[in-house]
Amino acid sequence: MNPDGTPSNPLPPKDAHKRGLHRTMTLGGSYATRNYTVKHLQDLKGKRVLTETMPFTTSEAAAAEQAGIDLMKVKFDPSNPASAIAIRKAAPHTFMTFCIGLTKIATPAEAVRAGYDAMEIGADGIMCQWGPEFIQAVSSVGIPVEAHAGLVPRLSTWTGGLKAVGKTLDEALWIFRQIRAFEDAGAWAVEVEVVPAELLAQISSRTRLVTSSIGAGSGGDIQFMFAEDILGNHAPPFPRHTKQYRNLFKLEQALQEERIGGFRDYIEDVKNGIFPGPEHIVKAPEGLIEQFLASVDDNQPK
Repeated sequence: MNPDGTPSNPLPPKDAHKRGLHRTMTLGGSYATRNYTVKHLQDLKGKRVLTETMPFTTSEAAAAEQAGIDLMKVKFDPSNPASAIAIRKAAPHTFMTFCIGLTKIATPAEAVRAGYDAMEIGADGIMCQWGPEFIQAVSSVGIPVEAHAGLVPRLSTWTGGLKAVGKTLDEALWIFRQIRAFEDAGAWAVEVEVVPAELLAQISSRTRLVTSSIGAGSGGDIQFMFAEDILGNHAPPFPRHTKQYRNLFKLEQALQEERIGGFRDYIEDVKNGIFPGPEHIVKAPEGLIEQFLASVDDNQPK
């Protein structure tokens, strides 16, 4: 039983299948309903392209689920999981992969522990930037793990910085061999970042891994873009591989101007004695102040 009195393992709705949801139990032992399981995603490989995003707020997560986004990725810090937990609750029916930071893990045993921690709070799988040794340790205990190939920003010093990877034969073969190594280690999926579109299309057809493309064209099984890019949360310049479908940055700037204006008007009203006005205060009943002063004055020391 949860602290609020709700069951810790509530049964999923009986009509889940009618809503396109699949009844399942998470590795953490909780009943759940999800739009996809790993098996469904593997079966869809090569048949249609799914959509994926990474929300950074609960509002973004809830909106993405309501809009019908197929998959989500979420940043997960094993030492501070509150944000991931909140986003999981905001989008309870969407297949969600928890992304564990590269430097959070130092050994295969730590990788397994972090993977279990993620699954315990509702992850459907984890994503990492680790090598095959760590991936094998995690996958061997039943945790679905997604790898990362191509441009891996935190490892970009090895590939020449934040730029496309795979534009030479040596690099293209290196990416392909890397993905094959992830496959042999037990990964079920791989995010492929900023490689030539034609290269990903060919690699995706030659691996059993479900491929998630970010800046790598439409030849993968999943099309991935951050929520902040889709929604236009920031000012330009924008990454070349993104498209802004809204301009929330402009709206936020307008809201900020409204905030500033509200504070300025308040300050001015206080300075000029306009606030508080008669409508903002409580009037003392007739005779109360006179009685108060008389009582206070009578009790003052002589």
